[in-house]
Formats: sequence, structure tokens, C-alpha cells
Amino acid sequence: MKVTVIGAGNVGASTAYGLAQKNIVNEIVLIDVLEGVPQGKALDMYQSAPVEGYDTRIIGTNNYADTKNSDVIVMTAGKPRKPGMSREDLLSVNIEIVKDAIGKAAKESPNAFLIVVANPLDAMCYGALKVSGFPSHRVCGMAGILDTARFRAFIAMELHMSVRDIDAIVLGGHGDTMVPVTRLTMVGGVPLTSLVSKERIDAMVTRTQNGGAEIVKLLGTSAWYAPAAATVETVESYVLDQKRVLPSAAWLQGQYGVKDLFMGVPVVVGRGGVEKILEIPLNDDEKAMFKASADKVRATVEETKVLLNK
Repeated sequence: MKVTVIGAGNVGASTAYGLAQKNIVNEIVLIDVLEGVPQGKALDMYQSAPVEGYDTRIIGTNNYADTKNSDVIVMTAGKPRKPGMSREDLLSVNIEIVKDAIGKAAKESPNAFLIVVANPLDAMCYGALKVSGFPSHRVCGMAGILDTARFRAFIAMELHMSVRDIDAIVLGGHGDTMVPVTRLTMVGGVPLTSLVSKERIDAMVTRTQNGGAEIVKLLGTSAWYAPAAATVETVESYVLDQKRVLPSAAWLQGQYGVKDLFMGVPVVVGRGGVEKILEIPLNDDEKAMFKASADKVRATVEETKVLLNK
């Protein structure tokens, strides 16, 4: 198995390193437009292999020919957020990067599974789908795993309990309209609603919706450890055909009342890519929140269509 990671920045490098430590693929190609950066980071990672005990080969390159016949393409390249910026503010710059990078990578690896990490994620998934020409089941976005992980982390912090015992799901677009389904959130089988007040739950929901912005404000740039971990989980499920149920941005064709949009929903990821989209029965309030999130994503996608046609 061969995985290409496009972008040797914080997210891309962390993804490559995290995947190498899993020791589940033969080769990782880290590619970037900056000369020396992917080569140096790849060499540094591979020199940790004797200590970490993995045999995955890692190479850095500026040449897409080196990515040929990849089984997975991970798209992390793009301008990161800065304080005061929304994910949507990155659209015009990052869609150009997607057009160039995905166009080249897809040509070299026409049968790959494509995982999008760049922001604004749902719109970048749409751009990647159109530029690659891949069938929709071979394109997804990782953000639902990240959003759900943040929600689970905030619950664990609030309750002083293990993150491993928190079962949650976050739906919708990757932004401030995402939809944590608190009604179905469990802590060791106990409903969250029976453990903490609605006021505290609402505060955790709001913090989750603004989780990326909180880190940008603290660091001056986007997060990378959690996004990389979420990406590695998706790659692992595909490579090992685990058929994990993961919240991911998938191409909806009527599910949840939405058509022709990438939205965060629970999906089964295996060697067939996005093998199944699972529909959760939502109540009226949740349906309204999901629709509001879809409306915001659709507005960004309409801008994306204009930029793609330039």
C-alpha cells in the first residue's frame, strides 16, 4: 500500500508521521512545492523508524511522478487560518491549490481513495470531486472525526472522565453551524443529558463549533495534531478494510434531505471507500440545524463553482 500526503506543513507532516507509526503501509510520499521541506521532514521521520520500530518507507519530493500508483491521496495543502479568519475566507486561495495539486495527483493515481483535509473542507471536497473526476465514493473529507473528537474531549474535560467512554456524533458542515447530536451522546452508556445541565451542554456545543477558532486564536495558526489523528484514522480504516463507522464529509444524494453536497455524516469506510452512508433519525430541532448547516455549505459551494470555472 502506498499513501501520498500532499502538503508538508504541520498537518501533512503530522499525518505522515502518525501513519508511519501505525506500520500499516509500505510507502508514504510527502509532497510539497517547497524544495527541501518534504525531503528534510521525510528523512527526519525515517530516521525515527529504528527507535519507533516501523518499516514504512517515507520519501519527500516535489515531483508528482513519485506519487504514481498511490492507493490513498491525502490533501492537506492550503493556506492555514489566521486569527479573525473563517474557514470560508480561505476559499479563493485554497481552491486554486486544490485544482493544481489534485489535478496532478489524480492523473498519477486514478484509482486512489481521496481524503480532503484542506479548508473550507466541505467546499474543497466538492472541488476535489470535480477536479479529480473520481466517483463520489472515492472522495471524502475527514472533518467529522475531528469535530466529534473535539466534542468528546470537551465532555471529558467537563466531567473528569475518560474520553474512551464517551460516544458522540457531530454532523453537518465543518464550521460554526456543525451539529453535535447531544440527544444521542453517551458516557459509558449513560446519557449525557442525565449527567450535566443543559446550560453546560450548550456551552460544550458552542465550544465545539468554535473549536478550530479557539486554537487559531491561541497559536496564531490552524490546529494540526487532532486533524492529523483524524486523518490517520480514516486512512487506517481504508487500508485495513476495517469498515469503521466514521463521521466524515460524504457526497449526499438525498440523504438527510440534502442533494449534491458534501456534509458530515456517519459513513462506513472500507476498501470500497465510502461504502455506505448511515442515516440517523433526527428530531425537528436537529433537522433544522442540519438544514441551516447545509444552506451555509451550499452558499460556499456556489462560490467554489465560480472559481473552478475561471
